[in-house]
Amino acid sequence: MAPPARTTGATVTLLSILAVLSYVMINNSRSRSKSSSRKAAVKKPSIGLVAAIGNTPLIRINSLSDATGCEILGKSEFLNPGGSVKDRVAVKIIEEALECGALARGGVVTEGSAGSTAISLATVAPAYGCRCHVVIPDDAAIEKSQILEALGATVERVRPVSITHKEHFVNIARRRALEANEVALKHQATSNDVNHHSKCSADSKGGFFADQFENLANYRAHYEGTGPEIWEQVGGKLDAFVAAAGTGGTVAGVSQFLKEKKSSIKCFLIDPPGSGLFNKVTRGVMYTTQEAEGRRLKNPFDTVTEGIGINRLTENFKMAALDGAFRGSDLEAVEMSRYLLKKDGLFVGSSSAMNCVGAVKVAQQMGPGHTIVTILCDSGMRHLSKFYNEKYLAQYGLTPTASGLEFLGIGADVKSVNGEHAPKR
Repeated sequence: MAPPARTTGATVTLLSILAVLSYVMINNSRSRSKSSSRKAAVKKPSIGLVAAIGNTPLIRINSLSDATGCEILGKSEFLNPGGSVKDRVAVKIIEEALECGALARGGVVTEGSAGSTAISLATVAPAYGCRCHVVIPDDAAIEKSQILEALGATVERVRPVSITHKEHFVNIARRRALEANEVALKHQATSNDVNHHSKCSADSKGGFFADQFENLANYRAHYEGTGPEIWEQVGGKLDAFVAAAGTGGTVAGVSQFLKEKKSSIKCFLIDPPGSGLFNKVTRGVMYTTQEAEGRRLKNPFDTVTEGIGINRLTENFKMAALDGAFRGSDLEAVEMSRYLLKKDGLFVGSSSAMNCVGAVKVAQQMGPGHTIVTILCDSGMRHLSKFYNEKYLAQYGLTPTASGLEFLGIGADVKSVNGEHAPKR
């Protein structure tokens, strides 16, 4: 009877082993199933174009980081669907306008823009059932107008004049929205009475002037979006932020948010030639004593950069929390763009190049070991006819010749850095 007992014991042992193996296999299967579900959730498609805007990568700019001893990071806004940081602003402006009733679906969004905001509005407006009418200065790169037309926007190119002039591109855009609203009101009275003289009279849903310079939705787009993203991406380890300003929305929204998170973070402006913001930040006045603020009648700009620099204080810029400012030159921006392309494979636009000039200047002031963030606003693709046109640049003595960063006093026998810096007073 002993052998049967051994057989029974062996059978029990075998069954126990099989039970354990089954338990392990089932749990592994469940784990794989849960893992697959999590992966499926991550890979779930976003709903529509707007969902793809924002959450852009923050990349280490290797060449500048290695040259300065700082961690110089660029927020890659050129990866947004519309190709620039202004996608965030376009979405925020349109959504707030729809929410408050200032804009109706089927209406037209008008804007005066040097290019990027207009392109972003023209990109996202159809996602909200709206159209776009853009007024752009005729000295902006021609490819910007071509892109806008390809996107289906109505484009007016006008001569650049001071904001005080009624024919400034922003003031014309404001009028176009009013005209569209007048048409809508007349259409409500009688469907046959349409003002054919209006350039915004294609239908009768009315118009809305985006007003990127003064509309604080611009600031909020960066305070609620870009700033928090940067903070999360650096894990709270940040020493400085620097950017140029056009409308002022980016530098204001990001600086305010970062300062609230960590008051020791230094925030700086980098300002191009012809702009008065450097003086405003560092000396409290926009112009020299010979000029009354806001009364220039001629086009005040003298720079090849586009979308940055201004000679008035916008509502958005007033929100900025800045510790100081730097001046940047056109040649520095041109040289920086070629350096980044050669060393990092980064093909950036003029404002992005100027921002990187600012990042290096901040690094030189603060010294090695600091983490500095700037904005890579757009790519060089919409700057081919001017900023990347060697013949055009040669006319202004801006032919790039540097082999390294010697134009900023790095890697060469240069005792001082080009440009001027001063703390905020």
